[in-house]
Amino acid sequence: MSNGVTVEIVRRIGVIRELDNGWSRELNIVSWNGAEPKYDIREWSPDHERMSRGITMTDVEMSSLMTLYITQKVVDEEEAYNKENEHE
Repeated sequence: MSNGVTVEIVRRIGVIRELDNGWSRELNIVSWNGAEPKYDIREWSPDHERMSRGITMTDVEMSSLMTLYITQKVVDEEEAYNKENEHE
C-alpha cells in the first residue's frame, strides 16, 4: 500500500461473494504492519493490489460473531417451527 501501511494475507480462507465489478468479498487472515494476524473481511480487487475498507477481528471476536449467527439461526428456525405448528 502506498500510505506506509503494510498488509500480508497470511491465509486465504474463502470468498464470501463475487461482485459484478470483478472484486470479491473475502474472509482471510491478515497481518497489518507486521502485527499479529487477525480475521479480516473486506473486498479485494482480482489481483489483491487494492482493497475496500473492511473489518478485522481477533479469534475471540470471530468466535463471538459465529456464536451470535448460529444462535440467531436456531431462534429463527424455532420461531418458524412454532408458527407452522401453532394450530395443532
